[in-house]
Amino acid sequence: MKNGLGTRELSHEGADSSNSLLMADEPPYLGQNCVTPYRGYDIIRRVAWHGVQSTVFRWSPRGWHAFRAWLLRLFGAKIEHLGRVVIFPTVQVALPWNLQMEDRAMIGPGVRVYNLAIISLGRGANVSQHCHLCAGTHDYTVWSMPLVAKPIRLDPNCWLGTEVFVGPGVTIGELSVVGARSVVVRDLPPGKICVGHPCRPVKDRVPPRKA
Repeated sequence: MKNGLGTRELSHEGADSSNSLLMADEPPYLGQNCVTPYRGYDIIRRVAWHGVQSTVFRWSPRGWHAFRAWLLRLFGAKIEHLGRVVIFPTVQVALPWNLQMEDRAMIGPGVRVYNLAIISLGRGANVSQHCHLCAGTHDYTVWSMPLVAKPIRLDPNCWLGTEVFVGPGVTIGELSVVGARSVVVRDLPPGKICVGHPCRPVKDRVPPRKA
């Protein structure tokens, strides 16, 4: 917009729109030149798993943990002993073939396992209700924002409190405890109590005692 003197006026925010970083290159519209990283076989498997997860898996009785573990293993999950893990019916697993669970590992009610890369739970790892394990992100430095997937590892006997978010590429150390609603974007050391946004260690974990 020009004023009566023929010069460009600044917007009321005090900045010329031509200075916007978005003007450096014309961004593609959503979906332009977007190529899926998945093969046709993987897409078919995802559709089939979604059908099973939203029906048989979701409707199975609460105590049928071994049955749900069997369904996951049927679709490629690595679960050695079906009767030694706990998986609730409201758990959402994106790609079963990218899930690994050792004995006594637990995934609680409403947990989202967005495992675009491998997500592995060590022996006795405990994921409380409504946590979000997110192994995928996007490269925001490129206009097309290509998918970036990095594995998540929960070491033996660590415990995530309710509604914890764990980002791509994170390892949580053995016996560590992560407080409720923490946001974990970096590795956490073993044997620590960790809280916050971003999550950080605040003190040592006292060794558990026998009940």
